[in-house]
Amino acid sequence: MPRKELAHLLKNGYLFGLANKMTNTSTTAPLSQPSYSDDFIKSILADVKTIAMVGASPNWNRPSYFAMKYLQSKGYKVFPVNPVAAGQEILGEIVYPSLDKLPKQVDMVDIFRKSEDAGEITDQAILHGAKIVWMQLGVINDEAAARAEKKGLRVVMDRCPKIEFSRLFGELSWHGFNSKVISSKRRSKGIAEQNRHSNSAKTVTATPGFETKAIHSGASPDPTTGARSTPIYQTTAYVFDDADHAASLFNLQTFGNIYSRLSNPTTAVLEEKISSLENGRGATCTASGHSAQLLALLPIMDPGDTLIASTKLYGGSITQFGKTFKKFNWNCKFVDFDDLTSVEDAANGSSVKAIFGESLANPGGVVSDIDALSSIAKSVGIPLLIDNTMATPFLCQPIQHGADIVVHSTTKFLSGHGNAMGGAIVDSGTFDWAQNDKYPSLAQPEEAYHGLNFYESFGDLAYTTYGHAVGLRDLGPTMAPMNAYLTIMGIETLALRMEKHVANAEVVANYLHNHDKVSWVSYAGLEESNYFHLAKKYLQKGAGSVFTFGIKGGYDAGVKFVEKCQLLSHLANIGDTRSLVLHPASTTHRQLTETQRISAGAGDDVIRLSIGLETVEDIIADLEQALR
Repeated sequence: MPRKELAHLLKNGYLFGLANKMTNTSTTAPLSQPSYSDDFIKSILADVKTIAMVGASPNWNRPSYFAMKYLQSKGYKVFPVNPVAAGQEILGEIVYPSLDKLPKQVDMVDIFRKSEDAGEITDQAILHGAKIVWMQLGVINDEAAARAEKKGLRVVMDRCPKIEFSRLFGELSWHGFNSKVISSKRRSKGIAEQNRHSNSAKTVTATPGFETKAIHSGASPDPTTGARSTPIYQTTAYVFDDADHAASLFNLQTFGNIYSRLSNPTTAVLEEKISSLENGRGATCTASGHSAQLLALLPIMDPGDTLIASTKLYGGSITQFGKTFKKFNWNCKFVDFDDLTSVEDAANGSSVKAIFGESLANPGGVVSDIDALSSIAKSVGIPLLIDNTMATPFLCQPIQHGADIVVHSTTKFLSGHGNAMGGAIVDSGTFDWAQNDKYPSLAQPEEAYHGLNFYESFGDLAYTTYGHAVGLRDLGPTMAPMNAYLTIMGIETLALRMEKHVANAEVVANYLHNHDKVSWVSYAGLEESNYFHLAKKYLQKGAGSVFTFGIKGGYDAGVKFVEKCQLLSHLANIGDTRSLVLHPASTTHRQLTETQRISAGAGDDVIRLSIGLETVEDIIADLEQALR
């Protein structure tokens, strides 16, 4: 958007609420959202019948137009208020210059203006006799809210009624947003109701535990059939109600499915489930972990930009970042994340757009200091991306430690049975994409959507919306519904499996640590590990079940060892119910130079184990005979 036009819109107060952040060059994080219970929001949306939208725009690709059209479709009578457009029509309604010119009293005043303007509008709403003042995303005015509440009005700030309606009444799952709604009752899709009957779906008011979220998040009974298990929606496309409905979907003005490359109901359940477990705002699932990394970086990186990545990554990631990404003119600078001073120095480059590490590195069991990395990223106004595949959200939740984006290969522990490929990207929803000019894909007009600004239009849902609307649409690494279904089933038992994985791994690691054929063991759960203190901080339930050890005899001994294993499967995967073994130097990391392999923890003598769920004595017996 040209600076002159931006200044004009800001001066006249008709730019969407988040616009006040677009001119803010500060690197501080956006203010946290005010907290409201779901029942409070539900009661408002169920009670309201008439709405005055102050700051409504006649421009069809403006956020206020989106919201007005959506609310009309849900049966609300919306009166647009905009002195500049007074007398015109917006969506069949006459535009009024101010609240006092409305033909009737309204239930709610919805404010699409800057935070400092919300005070005057709130006072006008009080005089008008409105029952509710609703301030849009990015609009917060505590003094105005206090005045309204003192007069008996209910107040909501920094929320979008369109998004809240969709979240609470069963429509938002098409993009895998974290609705935070858990219920065993059918949800009446698209109907604002407080308590339709005794079986009406209600939110679990207490904070649900990990196991509860793993089973229930995103997975309410099918609203049509009542099916309790998530159905497999094996379809490529979805029927439109009419031409206007189709246009609204393609314009991102309403929620729904178009084509399964962009979204699928089965996959959406998985996305919400993973987002919930990671305490994120939304998630995008992809066909593999590698494609998840690509889509995670797509809205962040432009040609010529630089990514700071750990030297201790999965070998395939090092190749993708260091070789393949060069075809996009994306540069990657690999830095030893144990040396935080070097990370800080590297992150200060003008072209640097993100920092990427693994919470628990594959294969060496290296633990990243996420809090420290987050502090570095925040100091320069860039996001921190953490691959949490090895730890899973059961052992570590990087967002709680300051990560902005979490990436998974769902192929591994989340699926857990070696039968479903997939990847996932979880957005924390806390990064301010408009704090500087570094992220035009999210905070500037998108030509493919007629100038729509994702961050302005969708706020903390912008990154996830972009992942579907642009990432999956244009690059196309879509997760198959069957793989999504299998991963959903896997996650339901994730907590139980991870407990057993960790318990077995600790026994095996101690056994190998004392073996005369083993020169070293790299497992963060051992007190001798250089990462033991970080494991105690970030992996309090255990240091995972994938680790490496050094076999005496080097490369040749490593090759012979994996060939002698009978119970352990020799293959290039981790996180299976079965115990797995690999010699990285001859397989996953063989494309790297010797220096890179050693740096990544995949030297000639390295054996990688992924300890499964078998009887631990049987695992040890197989290792013993192979070592001998």
